[in-house]
Amino acid sequence: MKVALFGIDGKVGSVLGPALEAAGHEIVDGREGLDGCEAAVDFTRPRAVEGNVKRCLAAGVPVVIGTTGFDVDAVAARAREAGLPCLHAPNFSQGAALMMRFAEEAARSFPRAAIVELHHERKRDAPSGTAKATAERMGTDPPIHSIRLPGLVAHQEVVFGAPGETLTIRHDTTSREAFVPGVLLALEKLRALPPGLTVGLESLIS
Repeated sequence: MKVALFGIDGKVGSVLGPALEAAGHEIVDGREGLDGCEAAVDFTRPRAVEGNVKRCLAAGVPVVIGTTGFDVDAVAARAREAGLPCLHAPNFSQGAALMMRFAEEAARSFPRAAIVELHHERKRDAPSGTAKATAERMGTDPPIHSIRLPGLVAHQEVVFGAPGETLTIRHDTTSREAFVPGVLLALEKLRALPPGLTVGLESLIS
C-alpha cells in the first residue's frame, strides 16, 4: 500500500516510516503530495491535523490519525461530508488499548479511582488523549494527574481504591516501536470502517 506519512521526521514518524516499509508499504512524505496514495497517517501537531485531513479527504485518501489535542468534532464532520473513513486513536499501543478496556471493567466494581499519566517533557497536550479516553470509558469522572519530565516516553496508571484495598492497572511504553503494530492494524482495517471518524484502536481489536 502506498501511504502518505505526515510527521515523517518526528519522534513517532522517524520510527514508523522504516517499520511500515519493512512491512511492505511504500512510504512518501505527506508534505510532498498524495498522488497514488491509498491511505495517510498523521503523527504531527494538533494545529496541523485538520489541514492535513482536509487535503487527504479532498484527494479521496482516508486517514489514520495518531496526533492528539486537535478538534475531533471538526475532523469527524469533514470525514462524514467526504464519505470517507478516518480513524483516530489517542494511543496506538495495543497494550494501552487493553489497559483502557481493563480500567473500564474495573470501574464497575471500584467507582473511586484516579489516573496518573506521565509523558516526555515536549508533549503538548495535558491531560493526554489516552488519559481522557480512559476516563470517558470508565464513566466515573476520575481526577487526572499529568507529569511531564525528561526520560519518559508514555506511561499511565489507573489506581482504584476501596476500603482495605487498592488495584492499579498500569501500562508503560518504553519505545515508540510499540505504536507500529497498532498503525499496521489500522491501515489493514481502514477501508472497511464506515464513513466518518472512528475513535479508538480498541474498535479494531476483537
